[in-house]
Amino acid sequence: MAVAEKKKIFDFSLLKRVFVFVKPYSNYFYISLILAILMAFAAPIRPYLIQLTVNTAIGKNTAVPHWVNAVLLGTNLSNITRFIIAVTLFQVAFLFLETTIRFLFSFITALIGQYVVKDLRVTVYKKVLGLNLRQFDQTPIGTLTTRTINDIESINDIFSDGLIPIVADLLTIIITLITMFWMDWKLTLISLAPFPIMIVATYYFKESVNKQFIKVRNSVAALNAFVQEHITGMQVVQAFAAERKEYGAFKKINEQHRNANIKAIFAYSVFFPVVEVVLAVSTGILVWWIADRSLDAGILVAFILYLNQIFRPLRVIADKFNVLQMGMIAAERVFKVLDNTDELLPTAKDAYRPIHIKGDIEFKNVSFAYTENKYVLKGLNFSIAAGETVALVGHTGSGKTSIISLLNRLYQIQEGSIMVDGIDINRYDIDLLRKGIGVVLQDVFLFSGSVMENITLRNPAIGEEQVMEAAKMIGVHDFIMQLPGAYHYNVMERGSTLSLGQRQLISFIRALLYNPAILILDEATSSIDTESELLIEKAIDTLITGRTSIVIAHRLSTIRKADKIMVLDKGELKEMGTHQQLIEIQGFYAKLHEMQSSATIFF
Repeated sequence: MAVAEKKKIFDFSLLKRVFVFVKPYSNYFYISLILAILMAFAAPIRPYLIQLTVNTAIGKNTAVPHWVNAVLLGTNLSNITRFIIAVTLFQVAFLFLETTIRFLFSFITALIGQYVVKDLRVTVYKKVLGLNLRQFDQTPIGTLTTRTINDIESINDIFSDGLIPIVADLLTIIITLITMFWMDWKLTLISLAPFPIMIVATYYFKESVNKQFIKVRNSVAALNAFVQEHITGMQVVQAFAAERKEYGAFKKINEQHRNANIKAIFAYSVFFPVVEVVLAVSTGILVWWIADRSLDAGILVAFILYLNQIFRPLRVIADKFNVLQMGMIAAERVFKVLDNTDELLPTAKDAYRPIHIKGDIEFKNVSFAYTENKYVLKGLNFSIAAGETVALVGHTGSGKTSIISLLNRLYQIQEGSIMVDGIDINRYDIDLLRKGIGVVLQDVFLFSGSVMENITLRNPAIGEEQVMEAAKMIGVHDFIMQLPGAYHYNVMERGSTLSLGQRQLISFIRALLYNPAILILDEATSSIDTESELLIEKAIDTLITGRTSIVIAHRLSTIRKADKIMVLDKGELKEMGTHQQLIEIQGFYAKLHEMQSSATIFF
């Protein structure tokens, strides 16, 4: 895996895609490049002025360049004291200027990264919202979380600690080397004699750290996925006394993360001392060469400073290159999400947008599989007239929930077509289609927030009075008013502060509010006690009148009220008719009915 990813690190087409998100902020990018160039050209100035100061202080007659006279504003440089004071004052002023440039450079590069992260994260999240539910079935939530949060944050490092800082450091090294060769090319070659050792050490450091960082990144994704999944399913873990087993599994993943980090730290621990040793050797050779030939003390000081300006960036440039590599690897993973083609068909400009949906439904030879060639629905054909109430029955896995998921376009079918009011659902404006279909699911999901926010889903068009009216309709208003804060009570994540039945009642209000033409009740009353069920039975009867209703239920009282019953088995429609008709033919439904009558749960 590491090899495959490594080959793509230098994929300039990938870097080009990242820079698409930089385009709106190109002015900042160009400013950062200009600042990088200014820093590079400013780097040799202070060491050179120190050289002149040292030579002047020891009484050596040194020719002062015209540009120095210019920056010192024509100060009389024949006086040693005046010369040193003038150069020192300029150094202080120049230091403030250089510091300001470095501050602006760091701030602007980080600014670019944050802007790119913001835009890219919004783009990725928008993409995730449009993916088929199949992707969420097949991909761990923690992995998508890592792509949206951690990996995109790593792309920020491409700008703040990667590409642009590397360019700035390389320019500084190049300008410093040019200056050194201009001053004394022989001395430069001698002082840089150990430099090949530094190049080899940098290469091996880069390779070692990059390999470990890839392992770190993979282990972070595994940790996120594991923690997300097991915190969500903590009730199951504790109910089956699996804490010790899951703790052991977490320790193993965490140890892999730790080991990869330790190996990366070891590489740093070896590399930085090597840099210091090579710098010390270079400095020793420089001092020996100058002392042996009685050269100026000023050039010794200047060259020591120049060597530091070369080796200081090299100490971090390999690390920055690894940051750049990890940013590119993260970008590759993020763009894999953006390149995912398994998404809902986009709403076309000429999409069908009726004023209201009547509720006629027809499935024409519909076949569907969550995974390739494993069909859960096979050649399904049936029709439901507007205003009819249809009950779906069948064993677990017979395809009941899949039917309602397809009707909502949560998944894309492989074969056939689904028609609503005679129009293929793929032609509908998807928002309008879903607003016309109210859904109450057995497994109710509530978001962290108030009861009001969970009912309205933060839709500003729905007022508090409308919510209260719907709550009163099913007899839930009094229950909500008893909560601390009433409709503004915080239900916490997943509605953990409410009972399962209370959460289901809230989802029922949610469906009522949108006044849908088609109502889907998937075990809508399965978790509600008898008293609560009596409160909403009348509301359900009123609600389904004049609407197309599809009911998946265990209870015979609900099934018997249906205009017709559809019996499913292994994705196929076995029987269809009223309760009495199906009992009389003594077929599949009659056997199921007999099993339930014998207290066997089958639906």
